[in-house]
Amino acid sequence: MPNRRRFLQGIAGATAGTLLAGNLTETLAQPARRETFIGGRRLTVIDIHAHGAIEAVYPLTTGTPLERRMPGSRVLEGRIDYMNARGIDISALSVNGYWWYEADRTLATALIRVQDEGLAAWCAQHPDRFVALSSVALQFPDLAAEQLDYAVRELGLRGASIGGHVNGAVPSSERFDPFWAKAEELDVPVFMHPGGADNVIREDGLDGRGDLGNIIGNPLETTVFLSHLIFDGTFDRFPGLKVCGAHGGGYLPSYLGRTEVACEVRNNANCANQKKPSEYLRSQIFADTMVFSEEGLRHLVAEMGASQVVYGTDQPLNWPHTLDLIVASPSLTDAQKEAILGGNLKRLLRIT
Repeated sequence: MPNRRRFLQGIAGATAGTLLAGNLTETLAQPARRETFIGGRRLTVIDIHAHGAIEAVYPLTTGTPLERRMPGSRVLEGRIDYMNARGIDISALSVNGYWWYEADRTLATALIRVQDEGLAAWCAQHPDRFVALSSVALQFPDLAAEQLDYAVRELGLRGASIGGHVNGAVPSSERFDPFWAKAEELDVPVFMHPGGADNVIREDGLDGRGDLGNIIGNPLETTVFLSHLIFDGTFDRFPGLKVCGAHGGGYLPSYLGRTEVACEVRNNANCANQKKPSEYLRSQIFADTMVFSEEGLRHLVAEMGASQVVYGTDQPLNWPHTLDLIVASPSLTDAQKEAILGGNLKRLLRIT
């Protein structure tokens, strides 16, 4: 891949700080790097759920209806210290929020190019600690396919990050097939991160105490998204497609029994899927470990299989980490723990 080599060589020799959220130099006095062992063997812990932001994107929105400022919680400066303290060896960075789904084609093209090249630049500076996912403009499925192809083949990114809907539309219809086809062709995973289920809940429906837009809305959006991909036949049209749902796959694994029988007991279900929903959960659907309890973890693995569960933290946001929960789990074998904490993602993200 000569283009990719030239790009990365240019990054190494250039001052790339203007592309990134924070400078690229690791601090000299990093906290001790926590290490994780299972059965006496040192594991490589890989995190699929790592938020980031690229500072150079935001000037492109100046004077447009999408004008934005840098979100401080997503900065990458100091992230290695964070990872060292929490025992994370490799983070798969993704830019979420998907506000660029409202951009026109010209702006969306420019935004994603800068964003993806910024992520590639950061990973080139820290190749042993980071990989990244492209943040494609899914409102234009053909463009999203082109962006994913460039990101993977030329920049070395390892997959895509998308929202649960595109301006209200769940991307399970044939309109979005160019993107899904490209993800299948490249054999890369798609990480889906929700944004509060504003495509599902009526306005003000989750207002009030408890931040329900996040606490209930996010897993609800993931549940609706994955259910559409099942029942609309998306996974059947692309049997090699691999999709990871954030936050434990939403509520789908928790109440799978109702989904499992929907096509049999509901006369108006109009299902397009060719297999039982549980079969997709055990082959094409993945979920991160953000379930926060031993019973939640046990049930997730029981419904999906350890091969479909991957470690996720939602870094750097303030959620409990599940590393110790997994290591100490009485319901998992050592082999299952190793797969969940890193082995599955080594395979999905092609980390050697």
